[in-house]
Amino acid sequence: MIDLRRVVGCAVLLISVEACSAKELVCLKSGFCLQADSHRSSNGTLVLRLGQGTLEYPEENVASIQSVPEAVTEKPSVQPSAALAAIKTDELLSQAADQQGLYRDFVLSVAKVESGLHPQAVSRKGALGLMQLMPETAETLGVDPLNASQNAVGGAKYLRSLLIRYHGDSVLALAAYNAGPGAVERFHGVPPFQETRSYVIRVLHEYERQQKLHARQQTRAEAVSSRPTSTD
Repeated sequence: MIDLRRVVGCAVLLISVEACSAKELVCLKSGFCLQADSHRSSNGTLVLRLGQGTLEYPEENVASIQSVPEAVTEKPSVQPSAALAAIKTDELLSQAADQQGLYRDFVLSVAKVESGLHPQAVSRKGALGLMQLMPETAETLGVDPLNASQNAVGGAKYLRSLLIRYHGDSVLALAAYNAGPGAVERFHGVPPFQETRSYVIRVLHEYERQQKLHARQQTRAEAVSSRPTSTD
């Protein structure tokens, strides 16, 4: 399984979408920026504190660190009907992720940002399905973009190829998924497109939200299983 926690990809596990209390904006030479609570240097490594975790980068990869004011983002509301409608696509995406050796939540997060998990979604540029595959990309991958199951597999397969291409760097892989590998190569990192940078951050935030959700579910399940049972 490709380890998304390696290199820049590990940032997705730690960034909070519900309440961002970051005090610093750390920008890498690749063009990607993320918010951190604080930082410290240790033997040529920059250690960022993000919530309850930390993230490390070689200092030579960091372009700048700036102080920023605290900000709070709104927690997106989820309608019950939308949650029920997403159950089937959830399963399709999980199966596709397993098939390609990717983290389920990562593939799910991409699909949520791409299409809102709508199998029939069509973008203004002509991208199709829940993973928003361009027809030519779908043809190259050998999948029918209008078939939800094949679309999920095609999107996961394409993500895997990008992660391999960028040596596990999930930020560059996401940037390429949005803007195309050519743009990433041309700008030697994340392209300076607002849409692309916003897209990368939205996927990372959604992935982190999924991780927190599952952690809370696991904690509740463990609490229930540890309750003493009555012998009366």
